[in-house]
Amino acid sequence: MKVALFFGSFNPIHVGHLIIANYIAETTDIDKVWLVVSPQNPLKQKSSLLNEYDRLHLVNLAIENNFNLESCNIEFGLPKPSYTINTLIYLKEKHPEINFSLIMGGDNIATILKWKNYEKILKNYSIFIYKRPGFEEIPRGINGDIKLLDVPLLDISSTFIRDSISKGISMKYFLPDAVENYITEMNLFRSKV
Repeated sequence: MKVALFFGSFNPIHVGHLIIANYIAETTDIDKVWLVVSPQNPLKQKSSLLNEYDRLHLVNLAIENNFNLESCNIEFGLPKPSYTINTLIYLKEKHPEINFSLIMGGDNIATILKWKNYEKILKNYSIFIYKRPGFEEIPRGINGDIKLLDVPLLDISSTFIRDSISKGISMKYFLPDAVENYITEMNLFRSKV
């Protein structure tokens, strides 16, 4: 079985994430895409993050009718902050029958040389890259089994969505309906004025 791991804070998950995950599930030889909810990315501020279980719940709401996509909370039980290599080693030990690969944006591949044990990631894992504004090609000097995909480029960020919600702006069509409804019902991301 081939599983592509799509790591993210998903704070919150939005249609851009879903388009990328589904496109890869539908157009490559991947059997499933696991959306790995990261409790704390070492490169991001923890204070801006929703509780990890709330973010996992939003992911589950977003993908509930898509057989190709699954949520994964494997990093919840691992030491924080979450380092991709540690998660990959743990997943391989737990699921030796699965051939894992990674999904990442062009902005992430551009910084991979700063990641913990990046050499092992580049040597041992296939990586699917989706373009991001300003990051449309693989930087020189980064070698491995890397596939640059022509996924439709949507410049939507979770930061933009959080900021808009905090100002009372509707994010309809940016978020799956179930995700938008839950965020509204639970009053998530609203400014505390």
